Amino acid sequence: MKNFIKTSVFTAVISAAWLSAAGLHAQTLTPEALTPETLTEGAPADFAGLMDPVRVVPIVQEPRHRTVHRLQTDTGADVRLLDVQINPGDMTLPHTHDAAILYTFISNGEGPLNGRLSSVTRYVDEQYTHRVSNPGPGLFRIIALTSYAEPVSEDDASTLPTGLAQAPDISNGWFRAWRLTLAPGASTGIVQHQHPAFVVQASAGEVQVLRSDGITEALQMAGHWSALTRGQQYTLVNRSEQVIAIVIKEARVSLPD
Repeated sequence: MKNFIKTSVFTAVISAAWLSAAGLHAQTLTPEALTPETLTEGAPADFAGLMDPVRVVPIVQEPRHRTVHRLQTDTGADVRLLDVQINPGDMTLPHTHDAAILYTFISNGEGPLNGRLSSVTRYVDEQYTHRVSNPGPGLFRIIALTSYAEPVSEDDASTLPTGLAQAPDISNGWFRAWRLTLAPGASTGIVQHQHPAFVVQASAGEVQVLRSDGITEALQMAGHWSALTRGQQYTLVNRSEQVIAIVIKEARVSLPD
């Protein structure tokens, strides 16, 4: 596996792949221009000797990238749902991306992002280390799905879920994702996935997840989520008086025979 570390300053984003998705910008500096106050990327040794030394950690050990759900399968897959929250004026530790990842953007420091989607898979082959800061004034939040699994066939349509008429907004060997909106009082049909799936509320309001096992989950704000096992049937209902954005995403893992 090739290590890929470059030096630049990011004010509120992770990589160029989702700069445009988050509506944010980056400034690139030469190594000579970096000071302890502006160093946000580099090798671990670059951070040695600073007044406030920091450690470089894997993404799953970075404190602001909190694992809120973990799935490990008999086929060796390790999938984690990360609730990434960076308060105004705060900055993450230098952390390394080493797996495919799917981002659902809830907000940046300037306001809501309503579930914009982006996925980066090149980290599987090119590890990437950086820090992320949030100048504010609001909370920076992402619900991310990271997958340490072997990719499945990207073109295999035989495992598409039932009950979702629209094509996926993102589809690769690790993930599928759909972003949809529900009008006040509206509901989806019965949805069923052949892969583990997650529902993420991406804007304000209240959504109920009505599961076929009789359990009802209430999602009541942007960033709330629900995990669904493969084969679990469910219906989404908008219980509020406003249109709600919802993201449904699958972790595509090798299925048992």
